[in-house]
Amino acid sequence: MEQIKYKQRNCTDTAVIEEFLEKSRTGVIGISGSSYPYCVPVNYIWKDGAVYFHGLGSGKKNQLLQDNQVVCFTVYQEFGTVKDPVPCHADTAYRSVMLFGLVEKVEDFKEISEVLQALVDKFMPDFYKSRISPELAEKYRSAHDGKAVAVYKIMPVERTAKENVADIKDLEVIL
Repeated sequence: MEQIKYKQRNCTDTAVIEEFLEKSRTGVIGISGSSYPYCVPVNYIWKDGAVYFHGLGSGKKNQLLQDNQVVCFTVYQEFGTVKDPVPCHADTAYRSVMLFGLVEKVEDFKEISEVLQALVDKFMPDFYKSRISPELAEKYRSAHDGKAVAVYKIMPVERTAKENVADIKDLEVIL
């Protein structure tokens, strides 16, 4: 099991973690590569205890995920630098969650359409008038590679969360 060594930063509040995963927009998926680890940011949704993301039906990410389903997914946010008169005591205010688990390509077009709709609702609420149907998800082909959209699901096996919260008055806020 993954453990956080700096226990003072450990975040165990499930409600805080769930809200953070639901509201954050981008996470970084870490995959074992052929010669180096491959880490790539993706837009995602947190739904039913799983991470879902999508992308082209081809490319390096798809090939690596096909070859190795063991992944790490990290979501983080920096809130600013914690000011202190002693330089060695300055710090960073942040929250991060790391999920360790297995990824699978979603093949069911009903589930794919629900995930794509949830992504649209999260990133462009009320923009499109019609909903994404399973038929559209099945028939649509990308102009970039001629393939259907790839939708992936990460089922976490383990999770760690860290945070360093600070009062806004103590921060040099990042714009």
